[in-house]
Amino acid sequence: PDDLARKLVHGYYACVSYADAMIGRVLDELDRLDLARNTVVVLWGDHGWKLGDHGMWCKHTNFEQDTHAPLIISAPEMKARGKKTAALTEFVDIYPTLCELCGLDRPKHLEGTSMAPLLDNPDRPWKKAAFSQYPRTQTMGYSMRTDRYRYTEWRDLKNGSVKARELYDHLEDPRENTNVATNLGNRDLVDTLAKMLRD
Repeated sequence: PDDLARKLVHGYYACVSYADAMIGRVLDELDRLDLARNTVVVLWGDHGWKLGDHGMWCKHTNFEQDTHAPLIISAPEMKARGKKTAALTEFVDIYPTLCELCGLDRPKHLEGTSMAPLLDNPDRPWKKAAFSQYPRTQTMGYSMRTDRYRYTEWRDLKNGSVKARELYDHLEDPRENTNVATNLGNRDLVDTLAKMLRD
């Protein structure tokens, strides 16, 4: 009902405002203690939360709203302080980034790509895709976000066969309301993205 939806949205916004205030207190304390000049700060959030989008609540899908999350990095020597990037990044990139920024050896088993170069040049060429996954009953949704598209395959957990596909064009449909995976004109694009996801 609308009144409950309003109450839930209000509570969500209140939570975000409170988190903002607490982050400010931590950063102020780093300044007060004169630690900001040699401290790397990484702020990342839980994955997104739907507030009625797609007729759903919470955060358990492979839609952009659920997989897009806050990620802010501040490092003492960064050249592009306060700048945003459109580069595709993932949480798996945080650990190698910290290794590089802090001069630590990177463990051999570590996955991900250090984002440190983006802190100096946020407009540089970067990853072609970011990946996520979320299960449904007897299927796993493997999703990939490129600079323009979100492509998702729903695979049977037992035999790996593709049960369904989703394709959203963020240039035409940034809210992912129209799945265009079955449009005949997108057949080659779907094949290309499917190969990219497998690779």
